[in-house]
Amino acid sequence: MDNLLEWRKHKRKQLIVSRETLSAAIHQQWSQTISDLLKQGFPKLQKMNIGIYWPFRGEYDPRPIAQYFMRHGATLALPEVVGKDKPLCFREWLPGTPLKNGAYGIPVPIETRAIRVDALIIPVVGFDQHGYRLGYGSGYFDRTLATYQPQPLTIGIAFEIQRLKNVYAQPHDIALHYIVTEKGIFRTEDHELKFISTSQCADE
Repeated sequence: MDNLLEWRKHKRKQLIVSRETLSAAIHQQWSQTISDLLKQGFPKLQKMNIGIYWPFRGEYDPRPIAQYFMRHGATLALPEVVGKDKPLCFREWLPGTPLKNGAYGIPVPIETRAIRVDALIIPVVGFDQHGYRLGYGSGYFDRTLATYQPQPLTIGIAFEIQRLKNVYAQPHDIALHYIVTEKGIFRTEDHELKFISTSQCADE
């Protein structure tokens, strides 16, 4: 595509506005459905180190469902930007953990231990039918994933209004294993997103 950077910038702005202007009732309804799907479809998260995110600009808030997983044995961590071109550092987070303002004004834990995550719940600005994510444009998640062997389980979270036909992934982009929206759980298989039931997902 000609001028991909401009196209992505325009789409990013458009998609964020569509998310931010959802009514509180619809946002709450869709978010509750996503939480239920995560609980039913990913019981394996209960025993993992999970990287989550602090919600920003109308994103789904993963903290309540993450605390559910924590009560069943999971360890939670929030990302910290430690340098412009460096991978994210995930720091352990518990409700009540002291926080400071990090990059973009997003809170990060103060000097808690660094965690190597087994799974990542990742915010999505847009996503396509191939399982690729349109993020905020800084590339932090892709740089972080490139440092992990084996790859952590990646679960993108979005609303259906953020679905695109194609985000025109670049060679450095890494497809997500799953994307969860208010319509269900979708697994990336053979470079295509495919719907799977919560029971299928839980059995994998």
